[in-house]
Amino acid sequence: MKVVVGITGASGAIYGIRVLEAFRELEVETHLIVSEWSQKTIAIETNYNMSELKELATHYYSSNNLAALISSGSFITDGMIIAPCSMKTLAAVSHGYSDNLIARAADVILKERRKLILIPREAPLNQIHLENMLKLNKMGATILPPMPQFYNKPKTIDDIVNHTVSRALDQLSIDNNLTRRWLESK
Repeated sequence: MKVVVGITGASGAIYGIRVLEAFRELEVETHLIVSEWSQKTIAIETNYNMSELKELATHYYSSNNLAALISSGSFITDGMIIAPCSMKTLAAVSHGYSDNLIARAADVILKERRKLILIPREAPLNQIHLENMLKLNKMGATILPPMPQFYNKPKTIDDIVNHTVSRALDQLSIDNNLTRRWLESK
C-alpha cells in the first residue's frame, strides 16, 4: 500500500506525525510532504525535528516540488491523508488551486477518485470553512475533524490522538489497533 501524507501548518502537527508512526509500524509506504509553516508548528508543538520526521517516511518531497512523482495521476497511490489540514490548504484543495505539492497531490487524489482524508484543525469554523468542507465532501473527500471520543475512556493526549489516527486509517481500510473499539470499551 502507498499513501501520501501531507502535514500543514495548522495546530495539531502530532496528528500527522502519529499517522507516519502508525504507517511505519504497519509497513505502509509513505510519501510525505511538509509545508513550510508546518515545519514551524512541528518545532513549537513537538519534540520532533525535520530529520526525525523524514526518517519516519519512506519518501519525502519538498512542498515546492511540483514535479514530484505524486503530482501525477500516473503514479498510483491508495490515497492521501492531510493531518492536520489548515483552512488555507482546505480552501486551495476545494478550489483546485495547486500552488504547492500538498494541494497538487490532493487534487490528483480527487481527480483519480482515490481516497482523500482531511483532518481539519480550526475552531470555531466560519461559513467559508464549512462550505469548503461540504464542497470537498461532495467530491468524495472524507472530512475527519479531530474530535475526541470518550467512550474509550482516554487517559492521555496520546489516547485522544490515536483515536483520530485510527479512524483515518479505517477510512483507508487499514486494520489497526491504535484505539479500543466501541464494543471493546464496554
